[in-house]
Amino acid sequence: MDFTPIQEQAAARELAARIFGDLSTHERLAAAGTGSDAELWKALCEAGLVAAVEDIGLLGLVLLLEEQGRTTAQVPFAASCVYGLSAVSAHGSAEQRERLLPGIGDGTVVVSGALRGAAVREEGPGELSGTVAVVPWLRDATHVLVADDARRLWLVRTGEAECEPVELTAPWSAGRLTLDGTPAERLGDRAGNEEAYESRAYDDVLATARTAFAGLQAGVCAGSLARAVEHTNTREQFGRPLAAKQGVQLRAADAYMDTEAIRVTAYEAAWRRDEGLEYASHALTAAWWASEAGQRIVHTGQHLHGGMGADLDHPVHRHFLWGRQLDAYLGCGSELLQELGELIVNGEGEGEGKGAVEA
Repeated sequence: MDFTPIQEQAAARELAARIFGDLSTHERLAAAGTGSDAELWKALCEAGLVAAVEDIGLLGLVLLLEEQGRTTAQVPFAASCVYGLSAVSAHGSAEQRERLLPGIGDGTVVVSGALRGAAVREEGPGELSGTVAVVPWLRDATHVLVADDARRLWLVRTGEAECEPVELTAPWSAGRLTLDGTPAERLGDRAGNEEAYESRAYDDVLATARTAFAGLQAGVCAGSLARAVEHTNTREQFGRPLAAKQGVQLRAADAYMDTEAIRVTAYEAAWRRDEGLEYASHALTAAWWASEAGQRIVHTGQHLHGGMGADLDHPVHRHFLWGRQLDAYLGCGSELLQELGELIVNGEGEGEGKGAVEA
């Protein structure tokens, strides 16, 4: 396997790093409160970074999300790329791809997702009922990709559903989605073994989401650690930098190794999907590392700032909030480990989440 970015992926990552670095500053984030930064989202879309994900693959998306995580940029980039562009591109019908992908690429269509924990059912033909307690970036979304109790995927227009704002640990513009006979559009248009196709589509989107959000966590953790390293190298105690203390070095070294573990497992899962290989177990592995190690890293980043780390307005605290939110979103580490164990024991890894199903 080779995780070296191709030229297009490297160029996209460099452009994303520049845009996030210029516009996702501490001052702008503080001014945005818990909402998204519309100007930053517009800049990303105009630069073609959302549309580029269709060409640079999941590994390319993970590289871009790392840059978002470093600055904790408040935009629906991960959600719209995973539940919108990637899902529609891989599993939508030809008509859906033609109709939706241009809008997702230019940012006029924003898609969020509600897969796991969605108590949703089809009550009538093309009508869904049920609730989803928390949908990240729902307040920014024009559409939501919803999974029903049979693991079928549907696109719901937020303008036709009831959406209530919900505040999370991190400022993700989240909301509560309520469906009551709400019109919905099935993702894809398949003949033949429809049930098997729907299951593969659900598994692929879920594994893709786990991989992408693990990449986002890698960036959040890298940003937290970078702030801690800068602080401990400049902050002195008894005439010596804090970084000269062995205890500080050991904590930082452990956090660095954890961050690398999140990054490399996310890279492997993404690379395998792009290559059309089985990757469901690898996506679960990446999610486990992002959940378990992620919360350790952001705790370390805040702890190494000492008293300053307790300041809720300090930039490192934002990484702490994002890290804990991603830990919760990806799922409890023990639950992920149990699911991974069952996948391995049952020998289901070969067929689950295998590449993108051709539309």
